[in-house]
Amino acid sequence: MPLEKYQYMSNVWRDGIFDNKVVFCTGGAGTICSAQVRAMVHLGADACIIGRNVEKTENMAKDIATARTGAKVLGLGAVDVRKPEALTAAAERCVKELGSIDFVIAGAAGNFLAPMDQISSNAMKSVIDIDVLGSWNTVKATLPYLIESAGKHKTDGKTLPPNGTGGRIIFVSATLHYTGTPMQSHVSVAKAGVDAMAMSVAIEQGPRGITSNVIAPGPIADTEGVARLSKSEGRDKSAKAIPSGRYGTVKEIADATIYLFSDTGSYVNGEVLVVDGGQWHTSGVGGRQWEYPDFLLAGAPVEGVAGGKKSKL
Repeated sequence: MPLEKYQYMSNVWRDGIFDNKVVFCTGGAGTICSAQVRAMVHLGADACIIGRNVEKTENMAKDIATARTGAKVLGLGAVDVRKPEALTAAAERCVKELGSIDFVIAGAAGNFLAPMDQISSNAMKSVIDIDVLGSWNTVKATLPYLIESAGKHKTDGKTLPPNGTGGRIIFVSATLHYTGTPMQSHVSVAKAGVDAMAMSVAIEQGPRGITSNVIAPGPIADTEGVARLSKSEGRDKSAKAIPSGRYGTVKEIADATIYLFSDTGSYVNGEVLVVDGGQWHTSGVGGRQWEYPDFLLAGAPVEGVAGGKKSKL
């Protein structure tokens, strides 16, 4: 059964603005990325979502397709973003079955909570490989198609693009590395790399018509990340430290995505769009779920969350 529209996008967007376009999304079965893709599909796009879990990815693709009658959404599971050949094959299949790749969302990510003295080199490498190398592989696999799309959908900012926009990529990052976040050193390093990559793509590929930007979500309610990486009893307290007074919604990330991919974002390139209600500006105000520096000096593993460090790491 289709979700109610306002659950995944605002009502201000005009239907059909992404007609005859295709969005390719890694991590597409996740809570945030699936909302981004669902909004694009509602507005006319077809989609290809990528994930490692076959059943989860295929089921999410079917669910997203309910956003618009006649929508085509491919769910390609068993694809590891750390393997370039797997992403290249996925991109080729997407183009073969759907006709193009006009928009890319690089959203695959890995995370857990642990101080750096409890993180092994292998654990660090795993996060870097998924976030940074995975984003790199995504760019490499889809870039030829994005360049083709950008060439077809150029805009001068003065004339209405007759066939809409194309040739755009969004990297899903975070705000952890702006001020430094305890127990997130590994992800902070990875997301800083993702941000730098987005800037490089903008500089090098911008002359070919491509736009490359970052969306950095803050804490988003009812997502896998919040469920795994925070304690339920501390969420109300941490929400009070956000200037907007609440956690965000997946709809607000989807709206940012539509803004950057549609004509409204045609002159935005190489930028980070933070969607966090102002949270990162209040990092020193308090409201933390773990008292600093006591929890670090205690040397104990993180407990009480599903996303704590696992022994095999």
